[in-house]
Parts: sequence; C-alpha cells; structure tokens
Amino acid sequence: MPKRKMLSVIDNAVEAGTRPPKVKRSRISFRLELPKRRYRVGKVFVCGFGDIGQLGLGDDIIERKHLSPVESIQNLVDISAGGMHNLVLTKSGKIYSFGCNDEGALGRITTEKYSESVPGLVVLPGKALKISAGDSHSACLLEDGRVFAWGSFRNSHGNMGLTIDGNKRMPFNLLEGFVCVSIASGVDHLVILTNKGKVYTVGCADHGQLGRISERSLLGEGRRGKRDLLQPNQVVIRKAKPIEAIWTSNYCTFLRESVTHNIWAMGLNNYSQLGYDKKVDRVLMPFKTDLKHIRQISGGDHHTLVLDNNSRCYVIGRPEYGRLGLGNVNKVASELTQIRTITSKVVHIECGTCCSYAIDQDGKLYSWGLGTNHQLGVGDGEDALEPVWVNSKAILEKRVLLADAGGQHGIFLVEANPPQRKNKTATTKQTSTSELNDVAHQNHNHNFNQELAKRERVAAWVIASNFEH
Repeated sequence: MPKRKMLSVIDNAVEAGTRPPKVKRSRISFRLELPKRRYRVGKVFVCGFGDIGQLGLGDDIIERKHLSPVESIQNLVDISAGGMHNLVLTKSGKIYSFGCNDEGALGRITTEKYSESVPGLVVLPGKALKISAGDSHSACLLEDGRVFAWGSFRNSHGNMGLTIDGNKRMPFNLLEGFVCVSIASGVDHLVILTNKGKVYTVGCADHGQLGRISERSLLGEGRRGKRDLLQPNQVVIRKAKPIEAIWTSNYCTFLRESVTHNIWAMGLNNYSQLGYDKKVDRVLMPFKTDLKHIRQISGGDHHTLVLDNNSRCYVIGRPEYGRLGLGNVNKVASELTQIRTITSKVVHIECGTCCSYAIDQDGKLYSWGLGTNHQLGVGDGEDALEPVWVNSKAILEKRVLLADAGGQHGIFLVEANPPQRKNKTATTKQTSTSELNDVAHQNHNHNFNQELAKRERVAAWVIASNFEH
C-alpha cells in the first residue's frame, strides 16, 4: 500500500474510533536447490576383503592389500560403500552396483553366475544425482527430486524389510509427493532432506538414529510400530531454522541448521561419539551440539570424524585400533580433538567401522585405524595409530577425489586424467610463439599486444587454479 494511502487510512480510522487495518507481511519461503552431479571424472580403486564380491573384481579375487583398479566401469563421479556392496555413479547419471545381493541391496537381478561380483547397471526411471548405501539397503536421488531405494533394513531382531511390505529388490519410490535434495545412509537407516529444509528418516531406530521415535516404540513391535519405522516421517525440531545439510555415521544422524549453522545430533552415544555432555548410551531426539563452522561429518560404529570450514580434522569417540588417529591413546576422547598430524588442508573425510580416511587439497589420501582387513590400503595389515599417506604405486601422481569404506573393504575414486602440473616459478612469457600466432590469426581484429596480455592473464589464472586444487 502506498505511504500516502496508508496515512489516509490511519487518519480515517482514528476519526472513526477504529483501529487501522493490519498490513500482512509477506512470508519469505525457504527453498533449497537440487544439487549438481559431481563433475570430476575418475576411476574406481578398491582394497580389503571381497569374499562376497564387494571388490567388483570377479569371484576369483577376494583380497587386495593395495589399491587396485576396477577396469570394467569408466567415467565415474561418485561412490558409496555399503556393508558388503558398493554403488558407483557415472557422469551421465547411471548407477552400477556390485557385492552381496542377499537382501536386494544391488537393485538388480543377479541370477547369472558371477553377476554379483562385477558391476551391473541398476535400471531407474531417471538420471541420478546422488547415491548412498547402508548395510543391506541402497538409495539414490534423481534429477527430479525423487528418492528411490531398494534392499532392506535390519534391527536387533533381524530383517525389517524396506517397507511394511518387506524387502524391495528393485528401486522403489520411497517418499512420494516431495522434492528432495539430499540423502544419507547409516548402517540401517536413511535420512532424506527436502527442498523446504525438512528432514525425514526411515529404518532402524534401536539407537535413536531416526530422531523421532519414543523409547517404548524403538523396536517397532506390532504392525503399527513397524509402520512408524518403515514409513518416512518428519523429524521435528522446535524453534529451529530449516535444515540445509545432513550427514550420518553408522548409528547417528547429524543435521545442520540454516542461518545459524547449528549442528543437531541424535543416535548412539556409548563412546561420546555424538558429543553429548551427559553419560547416556543413546539420544532419541535431536539436541543442539557445540559444533560450529562444520563442513562435513562422518563416522563409524563408535567414532565421529568432523571437518570444519578451515579444512581441519577433529575426532571424538572410541580409541581402540587407532581409529581416532591421535596416536597411542587408550582413553575415550569425550571432547572433539584435532588431528594435528595432517598438516595440509583437508577437503574430504570418510569413515569405516573402525577406520578413517582423509583427502587433502593436493589429492593425497591418508588412512588410519584397523588394518586387519587391509582397508587402509598400505599393504602391511597393521593398525595405524596416526594418519599414514597411502602412496600406492597404482595412484602415484594421481589425485584421489573420494573415499569410502564398508565392513571389510575400501573404495576410492581417483582422477582419471590428472592435469599436468606447472612449475610455480615458470613465467607466463614461455607461452609458445605458435600458440600466439594461432590466436592472432583467429582473432585478427585484435591487436597482437592486447592478445598477448590476455594470454598472460589466462595462463596466470590456470597456474593459480592448478595449485589451488
């Protein structure tokens, strides 16, 4: 309403002895955009034990002490490790799976011999943007915001099914009527974030990881109780801003609030892995943690790894087997503690059950924790109490993009064609004369000196970009 008209309305209201009409304030709607599919193309490498085909190298190869390539699939941009299976995503949005398919986690028919132990295509009604895998379930986010899942969840009583109707061996639309923007899998639960900043959870609630189930309903006894677990429902956090990011560890869920960037958490806390200051084994409803400025969270069974906005790694939880990366410590880390032995800037973290990975800005992979299963990729089978550089011959001079771990194996995405590095001291004036002549010929309307200056600026930017990444 124009200001003059508003004043006139107020004057008339005063004369008439009535209150002026209230002006409705427009409500600002919160909306998250669908994510972009990862664009950096790589090749998959694996290590560890693969007695159920989770290495993707065929039935004959059941162990790899060092990182080994899976040659049968190319042009990959994302990976996700389940307990005994893997998902990989191509740059064109296709998903391939390999590993154990006993409960339908591969999302495809595997009746042919050896079909589980080599990558096979998962047929979907659209192109995928994101993937996630748990112990016996898998999920993906499509370009239109739908979430499809397959496989099953398990709790302390055994197989729960994926829905109230049981296991789903083929992709199933899990949350109809919503536009979703992110997914994250724990061992036996799935977290979904919608474009309106609302969080939905589904699966096992034994440890409080769903964040919406009361103590007496955790086991989902009876048909109604089971429906509460296996039908995605909203996690309600009173007075909180919409959620903008979600993460899971094996038995925990972490949510980042928009605007305030507060971190909320729920789930297993028997080794303080939630950072909850009270000595309780599990937290059933979301609580606000002391975490600030967080970029990524990951975790195993009993430890949590945190990456902050300054590219520093912190850890909390159980110390056995070196999973904390803090050296020879025997005491539970009940407070977030920085891992100072990684001196470079970290850009990605991930955890297995009892091991951890970190990737720095130069693409170097570090691993630590339980070494018995050869998930660390260093070949000696020994536990690593502090981060060790994985300098496997197969990935030397290559940039590691992503890492993930299952129950007994590790999977890694390594840049397929790393860019040629330029010497920092090289000057941009070394640009070849032939290149400049080509440019001058193609752009004959420009002055040669102007083109040379332009080329120098571009070359300087390219060099700077290479060293940033």
